[in-house]
Amino acid sequence: MKLVVQVKLLPTPVQAAALEATLRACNEAATWASGIAFERNVKRNFALREHTYSTAKARWGLGAQAAQHVIKKTCDAYAALKANLRAGNLGKPGSKRYRRAVEKPVVFRPEGAQPYDDRMLSWQIAERRVSVWTVAGRVKDVAFTASPEQLATLALYRKGESDLVCWDGMWFLLSTCEVPEAPLNAEPSDFLGVDLGIVNIATTSDGEIMAGRELNRIRVRERKFRTKLQKKNTPSAKRRLKKRRRKEARRAKNINHKIAKHVVAEAERTGRGIALEDLTGIRERVRLRKPQRATHSSWAFHQLGAFIGYKARRAGVPLVYVDPAYTSRTCAECGHIDRANRVSQAWFVCRSCGFVDHADRNGSRNIRARAWELWRRGAQSTALAPPRKPGSGAGRKRSITASDARCASPVL
Repeated sequence: MKLVVQVKLLPTPVQAAALEATLRACNEAATWASGIAFERNVKRNFALREHTYSTAKARWGLGAQAAQHVIKKTCDAYAALKANLRAGNLGKPGSKRYRRAVEKPVVFRPEGAQPYDDRMLSWQIAERRVSVWTVAGRVKDVAFTASPEQLATLALYRKGESDLVCWDGMWFLLSTCEVPEAPLNAEPSDFLGVDLGIVNIATTSDGEIMAGRELNRIRVRERKFRTKLQKKNTPSAKRRLKKRRRKEARRAKNINHKIAKHVVAEAERTGRGIALEDLTGIRERVRLRKPQRATHSSWAFHQLGAFIGYKARRAGVPLVYVDPAYTSRTCAECGHIDRANRVSQAWFVCRSCGFVDHADRNGSRNIRARAWELWRRGAQSTALAPPRKPGSGAGRKRSITASDARCASPVL
């Protein structure tokens, strides 16, 4: 399986200036090549190379490999645009968004990522140094930092290209690694159900609640602070907003990695599989009041599912996606389904048998039971993302719908 290892570069001011000039030149050349591809309707790699290769080298001072990567990046951008148009991600044909995407060429940001291959980038992993091609010549001994696990992965499994990117003045290399997967556990003893929600990000069928109210209080405080800065709209407020704009995304990503790592480790330790809800398209299916939208849409549940997916594949843990319809209204003990069973956001009380449990734990137990039933019938799923199931009824999922959003406080 392919994994991307992110390492942070620590260039000197001179080295950083050379890297910045390189990204700017490569993206300017890519934007120019994009215009040629759009004007002449030539969007295949080798065909576009005939029209742009020599000019890109001479005009922007690119090396042979860099010019080829610029052209390939341009063609890949048009391929991605075509796929998004086919999937309907840019609206219906004729819509304003659709026309805006197809009526003008693709434009690349000056700081956009640039791919590097082994002819343009040399790694000295033991010394934590890289040698990078730039428009100003080869820049050697660029320091980088990484954890011991990342260094081991790079040394053993690095294969393919690496992308040079600049985020908020910080430089990174995103390196592709081909990591072997563990053999799949074809005979799990049971499943570990995971219920995803707003108040409690993840609750397992073992009763463990991860990232609950304390995290939500931090998120509410951060959102109020951002709103205050936006209303102030002074130069200093804008500087502070720019500085903090990625903070929430980094926090969410870090917490999602920790949750995924813990869930997969627990399932692997106990010889169980993992059961998740198929929440594909949940934001389009659920109708919310305006005050609830920020809370409902501010957590990266798809990212969490993807993290659990690839970590499960790497560990050989089976992963099953189930239909989430009525999991929060069904009694995990007797199977009675009733909307009145969910007496509050936190508690579940069965109207038939009187069973009382934490609402999210009850839902995760129902998810576990459905996964076990699917597995026994041979319906296995180990994909990184669940397939779309039209009419699955996931919009009725209570743990992340409007009824719970009223009780909620605003991710290695």
